[in-house]
Formats: sequence, C-alpha cells, structure tokens
Amino acid sequence: MLATPLLAAPLTRAALEPMIVAPYALGAPVNDKGVWTLLNSGGGEAGYVFETGPLAPLPGFSGQPIDMLVMLDREGRFIDVRLVSQNEPIFVSGLGEAPFRAFLEQYRGHAISEPLVVGTPYGSGGAASDNVYLDGVTKATASVRIAHESILAATLAVAREKMQGISAGPPPRPDPAQNQELDWKDLLDQGLVTRLVVSEGQLDVAFAGTRWAGDGTGGDPDTPFIDLYAIDLGPPAIARAVLAPGTLAEVQRFTARAPDDELYLLIEAGRHGLVSEDFVRNTAPDRISATQDGLPLALRDADILPDLAKDVPQHLDDATRMIVRLDRRLGFDPTREWQLSLQAVRLHGQFQPEVGETHFTVALRTPERFFLRPEAPKPLSPFGEALRNRAVDLVALAGFLAVLIAALLAQSRLAGLRAFTPVRLSILAFVIGFIGFWGQGQLSVVTILAVIRGVTTGGLEVLLYDPFGLLVWAAAILGFLLWGRGFFCGWLCPFGALQEFAHHLGRLLHLPQVEPPASLARALLWTGPAALIALIAVAIAAPEHAETVAEVEPFKTAITVHFDRPWPYVLWAGGWLAVSMVWFKGFCRSLCPLGAAMRVGGLIRLRRWIPRRAECGTPCQLCRVRCRYGAIAKTGEIRYSECFQCLDCVKIHDDPGTCVPLVLAARRERRVK
Repeated sequence: MLATPLLAAPLTRAALEPMIVAPYALGAPVNDKGVWTLLNSGGGEAGYVFETGPLAPLPGFSGQPIDMLVMLDREGRFIDVRLVSQNEPIFVSGLGEAPFRAFLEQYRGHAISEPLVVGTPYGSGGAASDNVYLDGVTKATASVRIAHESILAATLAVAREKMQGISAGPPPRPDPAQNQELDWKDLLDQGLVTRLVVSEGQLDVAFAGTRWAGDGTGGDPDTPFIDLYAIDLGPPAIARAVLAPGTLAEVQRFTARAPDDELYLLIEAGRHGLVSEDFVRNTAPDRISATQDGLPLALRDADILPDLAKDVPQHLDDATRMIVRLDRRLGFDPTREWQLSLQAVRLHGQFQPEVGETHFTVALRTPERFFLRPEAPKPLSPFGEALRNRAVDLVALAGFLAVLIAALLAQSRLAGLRAFTPVRLSILAFVIGFIGFWGQGQLSVVTILAVIRGVTTGGLEVLLYDPFGLLVWAAAILGFLLWGRGFFCGWLCPFGALQEFAHHLGRLLHLPQVEPPASLARALLWTGPAALIALIAVAIAAPEHAETVAEVEPFKTAITVHFDRPWPYVLWAGGWLAVSMVWFKGFCRSLCPLGAAMRVGGLIRLRRWIPRRAECGTPCQLCRVRCRYGAIAKTGEIRYSECFQCLDCVKIHDDPGTCVPLVLAARRERRVK
C-alpha cells in the first residue's frame, strides 16, 4: 500500500522569523496549525502569518501539498506570499522555482475580499469584471491553480476564525431605485442621522483621576465638546437631502470613479473639530477611527469640501464638515452596525507636554432598504475555472480527436489514400505542435503514479486541474479499448511523433538504418516493463525520489519545457531522438514505461482491427518484413501489445498491386481467362 502524503510540521519560530518582511515582526502562536500573530514596528498586532500546508493540504501532482507562507494584515490584505516547499514535477526539474515565486508575488496588495482568479479575462467584458486576474505560469497552469486554491482556502480559514467581517462575496451597493424625496426632518425622524453629543463635563469625567484631569478649559460643563452628526451619503435619496447641488454633483462624480467607496458626511459643531491642525487632506483622519466586528476599517478623507442643503439647520453651516470614505470591497458593510470613534486629546505641562487621550464612540447603521445585496456568485470549481480558461483549446482538441477516431475507424480508406504518408505526417505535426508544445498534453507515467497515489490516499481531484490533459487521457483510454496501445503510441504521443520525424530526417540524410537482432529486440521489450515496475516500487518505498527516477521519460525535457533544462536532461532527450534517426522509435520500443503500461491494451482491446488472410505468414511474409515495429510474428499473427497502428500492414493488405496473395490471385485469374 502506498504511503499517505507526509505533511511537514509547521515551521518553528527560528525558521519563520527570517521570512518575515520588515517592518513587521513575528508575534505569538495562535494555534498548533502554524498560525502566528504579526506585529507592527510598534509592537501592536498587525495581522497574521501562517502556512498553507497545515491549513489547506491540497495535494499537487507529486501527491504532496504545496506549502506557502502567507502574511495577512488586519484588513485582509496580502502583505506577502512566499514559497516554503513544493515537489511539483514541473518546478522541481523543469521550469525551476523562479516563475512560481514570481506568480506568488502578484498577491501582494490584494485582499481576500477580492474575487481572485488565475487566468486571463475573456471577451470585451473582461475589463468590467469584478474578478481580479492573476497571471498563471505557462506550462504549469494546473500546479499554480492548486497553489492558488491552497492560498485561498488557508486564508479564508484564518479570516473566518480571526477576522470576522471580511467578506469574500460581493459587497452591498446603494439601490438607485430608493429615490424617495427626503428632507432634513425626514432624516431625523427615520433615524438616518446619527448624532453623538459629549459635553465638557463628560470630557472632564473621562479624564478624572488622571494627570490630565485639571487640564480642561474650565468652561461651562454643559457646553458641547463633541456635537457630531454622521450621515451615509451612499443612498442617493439621503445624499440629495443633505447636500447642496454643487456638492451633490461632486459626490456623484466621485462615486462614478470609485463605485466601491461608501461616503459619509461628518459634521462636528462642538469644540473637537474632527481633526488636528496638522491634518493633511485626502489622508486618514488623525483623530477619527472606525471598526466593524472588532476589526479596523480603513477610513480616509475624500477630499470634498461639502456645502449643505438649504433646509439643514443654519448653525451647522459654521461647523466643521468633512466627507470620509470606506471601501466596501474590504468587507465594510454599511447595513451592519459599525463604530465611529473620536479621539479627545489633552496636554499636561508647558515644556514638552505629556499627551493624554480618551475616545468617544457612536454606533452607525444604515437601513437595509437603501441597498442592493447582490447574490454572491458561486465560485467555479477548479475544474470549472480550468475549463473556462481553456475552452478554445478544448474545443479544438475535441474536434481533432473526433476526426482522428472517425478516420481510424475507417482505417482502410485512410490507409488507401495516395497521400497517406503526408496526411499521417501532418497529423503528427499537429500532435507535436498543438497537443504537445502548445497544449501541454503529453501524457506521462507520472500521471499514472499520481492516480495510484490518489486511489489509496484520496487525491484524485488533482487530475481536474488540467482538463486538456484529461481529455487526451480520455481519448487514449477509448483508443486503448478499441485498438490497444496503438491509438496513443502511434498517433497521440508528441514525443513518439518527434521520434518519427527524426527517423524521416535520418532517411533524408541517408543514415544507415539499424535493427537489433531478433533475440536482442525481444529482450529489449522487457526493459520498459522493468522501468515501470521500478518506478512503482520507488513511488511506494521512497515517494520523495519518485520524480527523480521518472526522468527516465524524456517527455518533460523535450515537450514540456522545450529542451530548456540543464545539459544532462537535454542530452538524454536529444540522445533518444538521435537514436531514432537510425533505430526507428528506439525509446518507444524499449525503455518507455508509459508504453509498457499501454501494452496491456493488446490483451483487453475489443476487436482485432487488422485484417488477415490465410496466406499471411504462410507463405507471405511481406507485412512482417516491412513492419518497422516488429509487431508481426512469422505466422502472420499480429502482436497487438507491440502494434503502433501505423496502418502500413493495412495498406499492404488492401493494395491489390502490393499484397502477395492478391497479386497471385490476379495472375491466376488472368491465366484462366
């Protein structure tokens, strides 16, 4: 039985600390699953840092999870995503880790509240989509999707437990249909104006017992220190009731540019004044803060100087006024209660005075009727997302496979074409270019090992990340049942097609053609099964070395990464192509472990698709002599486990000018006449 995927223990503090980017520092552990608090430069809690492996151990193609380190601030925004460990075949010894690390850098600055998608937008409507598209890695689409799903799953797990209020769904938006006529009195009567009043006496009480107790103004205790009015400007009806036409137009222009920002009008008629004298417009107010669900909200000045509507009380025209904004994409929901806090400051002492502070908080909430809450779109499954991203490729592949299968079902007509060889080479060129280099549909024994691991450990979903390869596998299995190994090995394998072109090049160069003695050829038939058994044994006994021994297949080097690898791999793959110039498809006929697995098709195929005559083998040996695969016995019997369905023998069988029994029969008929 195969071993279950080994999950590494979460990183220790000593291993984690060097990975934390400045100005942050590692705090205390939150749980035993690798979640830690993240501290800012002042020692305050700034967010969380965690590994994806322990929280979301989604298996990759190697059967092991991809482990990444995520740094998340308290607003749900990615500070950094770093690779800890991975064993994906394409990155271990193919592309290298550099493009994978570059992919992870794209998360910085994005929030978990954003619908992050790996891929590219389709059609003219892509630019208007709510989705945030992350560029994948060419030739490693499935692996980066697995990594993406791991990041989202782990981050949402932390967000649900530690950062309530961050929503991954679409935020509510003001409903333009709620356009009733309102005035200031209506706003007050319907509770659409939130007011906070704090007198000088209440301020004195707040500082009582501190060294700042005697630092007040000493004025009338009933005089308002804070007289705050807070009004949501998101709903058009409310904004129209409280703003002058010029300011209303400016607000409308602002919301057109930033449709996800919720604007609030703050009017402060007391002594507090909302901000300090050092405040810079279009930045975060220095004496105002906001929270929702215990998490801080990013509050920012909208840089709009508001004028009020005519029916707003006159004394508010002389008050401090500002418009602030909150981003609904970061999880802010104006229909749920949130808190606005004003900081009150007192100074003690004349020279380098000591600063004391206290806070006064008011709860706000806008009625649900003013908003539309779009239904959260159901996220596509990884398979669905992969289908969407490769829809054009899949349609083209499905069409090609349908035509190819239909042609092979009518094999006599195909083999009988005068231009059969050019047609076959055109098909093989398409297989190399489209299925191999472009589509990355080169099947490999690594997938078989992944299926074996998945059956025993529950990780078969890894196959769904590559629908292109899955469709090639489906076609190969169908051909496997109809014809045995010949359909894939003879028509669908990109590396096999490369070898065939290498053979034709060798013929053009007039290189000598070598064919091993019959005894050696029969012995070489066992090298592929031996390689397959060795691979399975390593996958069971030492799974950490499975990817290394799988390099016996040159497919990754030649097809997946286009020979862009260190020289030993290039020499191995190129060497087999060179061998094929003088020994027809030498790798396929000897060492290929995938081909060895495909040989089983010779036993379970559903039909004997190659026609034979009584004279085949006795006395005629023409098909056997011309079979470049050595798949025909002296008796004329077809060894289907070795047949690549090249159709050469079918062409001979159906050609009355080539097939010896047909030629002799024609001669006898002419003599009789």
